[in-house]
Amino acid sequence: MRKIEHIGIAVKDLDLSNLLFEKLFGMPAYKSEVVESEGVNTSFFMNGPNKIELLAATNPESSIAKFLEKKGEGIHHIAFDVEDIVSEIARLQKEGFIILNTIPKKGADNKLVAFLHPKSTNGVLIELCQEIKD
Repeated sequence: MRKIEHIGIAVKDLDLSNLLFEKLFGMPAYKSEVVESEGVNTSFFMNGPNKIELLAATNPESSIAKFLEKKGEGIHHIAFDVEDIVSEIARLQKEGFIILNTIPKKGADNKLVAFLHPKSTNGVLIELCQEIKD
């Protein structure tokens, strides 16, 4: 793992949250997109070298909808940049971590992603991110 890639925040209303974070950072989101496979709308903000991802559910069965129902709005995950996601998944499995999706999937912001179960990371959902090269 090379660095924190972003922090994901679950929100109920993406439009209202976008306005809030625009005021907070003094600039609009640099990117917004729908990730159909995950049932979410996302917006990304930059704050210096740091990224914040806002996630709002588009499907009541999505993991974000379930998170919001159980815990309310707030920090959902911490994402780490990795050079080789397949190798990192294998390494972490050998170390005993529970991987939620052992086959990386396409996520937001042009990334391949995989998640570690919070039961194996002291209650924190960890996302591994590898940039998709063209």
